Amino acid sequence: MATRTPDACPVPRSAQQPSPPHPPRKPTPSNPLAGLDAESCPYSAERQEAELLAQSNNMPPLSQLPAQGQTRDLGVDREQSTIPMGGKFDGKVWVYPSEQMFFNAMRRKNWNPDEKDMGVVVPIHNAVNEQAWHKIQQWESLHASTCSQPKLLKFQGRPKDYTPKARLRQLMGYSLPFDRHDWTVDRCGKKVEYVIDFYSGPKSERENGVSFFLDVRPKMSVEGVVDRFRMWWNTGEGIW
Repeated sequence: MATRTPDACPVPRSAQQPSPPHPPRKPTPSNPLAGLDAESCPYSAERQEAELLAQSNNMPPLSQLPAQGQTRDLGVDREQSTIPMGGKFDGKVWVYPSEQMFFNAMRRKNWNPDEKDMGVVVPIHNAVNEQAWHKIQQWESLHASTCSQPKLLKFQGRPKDYTPKARLRQLMGYSLPFDRHDWTVDRCGKKVEYVIDFYSGPKSERENGVSFFLDVRPKMSVEGVVDRFRMWWNTGEGIW
């Protein structure tokens, strides 16, 4: 993934292209996409979008119309993810937001996004979510004998709710994650929760000079601890 609006969408400020000088405006957070509403992350607008948002994230659907004062056209095409949906939307896949939807989400937060950045930010956002799902699939492979197709039920962004592991890493001299997500997975009828810490990696010549490290693991529970030990036994990683 409290009563506050869920925050989501892991892309740090460094992912955006430098903007030309402009008059002073309201300061933009150092990680302007970490606080986007959950609806700006992958979801299926192709059917019953409003119902899905209202039930899963308690949010209204985002508009595809240009925002007031927008200076250039933005794309409205949306990319399908590889992430299957669970629950009553079984059989569908989550769909990523368009450039226009991303821009509108930032405007709703009273930020000052630059239209030209959307062509960079949206593909990075999509790629990071695909990577997160790939890592969850690695964990779910421990249960392949009983469930061959896990599905994503819902998600919530919690960028300021640092996990004990993130705090411990900070004490060891590492940076805090720029975002955190909690994803609820449908394991063939059983709800399983995962926590994902998003870290900025070293600058790379690929992906517009942006790299990421995703720390994905089951939430602490009896079964989660067992899975962590199983993953450690199989791969030497994942025990904490």
